[in-house]
Amino acid sequence: MLVIGLDSTVLTVAVPTLAQDLGASTSQLQWINTSYTLVLAAALLPAGALGDRYGRRRLLLGALALFGAASVVCAYAGSADTLIIARAVLGLAAAVMIPMSMAVLPVLFPQQRERSKALTIWVTSMAIGLPLGPVLGGWLLDNYWWGSIFLINVPFIFIAVAAVLLFIPESRNADAGPLDVPGVALSSCGLLALTYGLIQAGERGWGDVVVWACLAAAAALLACSWDGSSERSTRSST
Repeated sequence: MLVIGLDSTVLTVAVPTLAQDLGASTSQLQWINTSYTLVLAAALLPAGALGDRYGRRRLLLGALALFGAASVVCAYAGSADTLIIARAVLGLAAAVMIPMSMAVLPVLFPQQRERSKALTIWVTSMAIGLPLGPVLGGWLLDNYWWGSIFLINVPFIFIAVAAVLLFIPESRNADAGPLDVPGVALSSCGLLALTYGLIQAGERGWGDVVVWACLAAAAALLACSWDGSSERSTRSST
């Protein structure tokens, strides 16, 4: 959770360096920053549903390995386009790591008191990573090259993989029904539109047409996914 928070904000201080070293345009710099968040938002709900059905430990290990590999690709990216794609893969891996790491807490800590402590640590780790990103990123840029802001993820990933292999048993939801593909697609697109709209609001201002178009699309897609899921659940129960 710490590295997920770090990667959300660590690039804020590296934009001028990336523009110079990779020859990135303004549009490419924007996508380097936002591709991580957009993919994370779009894949978060489907990742949780897949873990309930196919095994949380298995998906968590795969996501950790993918996050570590994508971090190395980001560090040694030779072009802005490569960095954008690698950042999107980082977002995909993070989208799986977040719900899977939370879902295993009740399995590891069946007692309410222990589970509450574990959840507090889980939340605090990500919360610390968000403001720590620019601070740590600035220090690394002053002392090393820009790729080092991604390589700091790798030791954390090795520790996390070892911990999962040693301590976390496989678990899944035995009562999980069939995957609601239309509902997942609508909700993912809705979260994607919502996140993109909020990002654009910070850059274009709240009076921009694109911002409100994205927010309106997000509201419509999420409403359709909610109504469709409710209807399909009722039909399935009947």
